[in-house]
Amino acid sequence: MTSRIGVATAVGMLVCSNLFMTFAWYWHLKLQKPGEASWPMYAIILVSWSIALVEYIILIPANRLGAASGLNVAQLKIVQEVVTVCVFVPFMLIFMGEKWRWDYLWAFICMVGAVYFVNRARL
Repeated sequence: MTSRIGVATAVGMLVCSNLFMTFAWYWHLKLQKPGEASWPMYAIILVSWSIALVEYIILIPANRLGAASGLNVAQLKIVQEVVTVCVFVPFMLIFMGEKWRWDYLWAFICMVGAVYFVNRARL
């Protein structure tokens, strides 16, 4: 597998793992309704850990593949953070029903700058 294909595959796997991570961390907030009884905390934690297990099953091989394809730890982390924003903002807008703010775009642009700076030696 070439370096570019390995990196692209790793990024795709990071997107998949991040979908699971986002749901594991935030799904239960959608269930919270003021004045209604909520799930017991232990149940929320067990469900979240179950979802997070799937995340780790995808995430760990993605990081190993990315590293084997030539990405260093800083590059892997910055890519992960950009993937997190790319997954989280649609999740927040669509699933959670939050309203769009232009600050999200500016934050994303700053993260793209981080990707550039951490990878400029490779460019």
